[in-house]
Amino acid sequence: MVATNKHSEEAFTIEPHGDVTVITATPALENLAFRLEKHVADTILEPIRRQEHPLIVFDLSKVGYFGSMFLALLIRTWKLTLSKGGSMAIAGVTGRTRELLRITSLDIVWPIYDTKNEAIEALQLD
Repeated sequence: MVATNKHSEEAFTIEPHGDVTVITATPALENLAFRLEKHVADTILEPIRRQEHPLIVFDLSKVGYFGSMFLALLIRTWKLTLSKGGSMAIAGVTGRTRELLRITSLDIVWPIYDTKNEAIEALQLD
């Protein structure tokens, strides 16, 4: 499943890895128009709504930065995941994105892993 619009590249890929859903942000996220926020949120949140105890990994290894729209989407995804009894982790953050997560104190809310495979393993063991 991919969140896109006809005028931009794919912004996300969503793939199952066993019991874990990996949401990989692509560089197109950095240029995603604000008017697409609802479409992107629906694309990501709808499958989670249908899961019991979702395990979600956001792989950010392909993005150099993101803005408030994506940060809000991370928070919405995390809240939904928690409400369903699940867990969420972040993987592959760059120095710039790690700093943003630190400034917003979200680095203490979500576990952050160097790679998506480390995050997948950690969620499966949890």
